[in-house]
Amino acid sequence: MQGTKSTVNAAEIAKFHQHAQSWWDLNGPFKTLHHLNPVRVNIIESLCKIKNQRILDLGCGGGVLAEALAKKGAKVTAIDADEAAIKTAKNHAREQGITIDYQATSIEKFTAKPFDIITCFELIEHVDCPETIIKLAQKNLKKNGYIFLSTINRNPRAYFEAIFIAEYVLNLLPKQTHDYKKCIRPSFLAELLRANKIEPCYLKGIGYNPFTEEAYLRDDVEVNYVMAGRLA
Repeated sequence: MQGTKSTVNAAEIAKFHQHAQSWWDLNGPFKTLHHLNPVRVNIIESLCKIKNQRILDLGCGGGVLAEALAKKGAKVTAIDADEAAIKTAKNHAREQGITIDYQATSIEKFTAKPFDIITCFELIEHVDCPETIIKLAQKNLKKNGYIFLSTINRNPRAYFEAIFIAEYVLNLLPKQTHDYKKCIRPSFLAELLRANKIEPCYLKGIGYNPFTEEAYLRDDVEVNYVMAGRLA
């Protein structure tokens, strides 16, 4: 898309590429993602129906969320810039007998009819230009459609808990998964949505208990949070 800043950051893709075979390893580097997944699906279901809806999953990785949505009856298209992750996702879906339209591409190169729902979980903090993600997501969203995003807040507590403790102490994620400079405050994310005619309609924090390996919703959005918006 001419004149649009790229959302692809080679260094960020490399972080995940090295673990591309491990997306479905429940004890591997992405195990917390599997613990978070039911919470993500419940959030979507709390705002809109999933069955028979056309859903675009941005930055789908190995397809953990995409498969869960497809099992709920959604017609899922899922994209990721890492070809190895898409290969893993395709292979796993085939083994499970699940139909998902996986594409190894970035959103600026992607074209399709507008979707009812767009998901953008744990992606926006891995791109150089979050404004581009929101702008192009809006172009792929139907009127009155929903977009769901999750990321890490930007403050000292968020750095300490979500990066230092999670990555370097408890090893819940591979080290250097997140760059604090790319973390985004909810107020800024809400501004980006409104600038693209998307009205924020949901904001909750996500907590995680590393001892019980359970994720849960909370009102505290100072660390990890989920935001949803609806296109006017």
